[in-house]
Amino acid sequence: MDYGKSVLVGLPVYLMRRLQSVLNAAARLIFHLRHSDHISDALICLHLLWVPERVEFKIAVLTHKVLCGVTPRYLGPLNRVSDISGRCSLRSSGTNRLVVPPFRLSTVGSRAFPVAAAKIWNALPDSLVSITSPSSFRHHLKTFLFHRSFS
Repeated sequence: MDYGKSVLVGLPVYLMRRLQSVLNAAARLIFHLRHSDHISDALICLHLLWVPERVEFKIAVLTHKVLCGVTPRYLGPLNRVSDISGRCSLRSSGTNRLVVPPFRLSTVGSRAFPVAAAKIWNALPDSLVSITSPSSFRHHLKTFLFHRSFS
């Protein structure tokens, strides 16, 4: 289920629902639930995220790896706001935010990794994007998305 999550950015809602139904069926199989039973308690017990949050998690982790230099640079370029010349004296230069590159086609351009990664990264709280350890970042990100999904 986690293979190829970065491809799923911007997927239509009806396809996201289909993927969610597969995830729900797996949780029902594990807990021997009927189709009429609520699934959120099973997902909480398994500590699984909803499909849109799973996609967001995968993209944010990949973005963190690119910024730390762990993955190949062909996934970028990801430019930080602080790296832009002329912004040294602005308050935004002290943040860990990314520049969202311009794109032409709204259907395909917004799904490109540099655009989607910058949008998802910029939506995360400052306390999360300032974490430098990859394992700690994954843990805190999943906890953040889990609380946002189920509370």
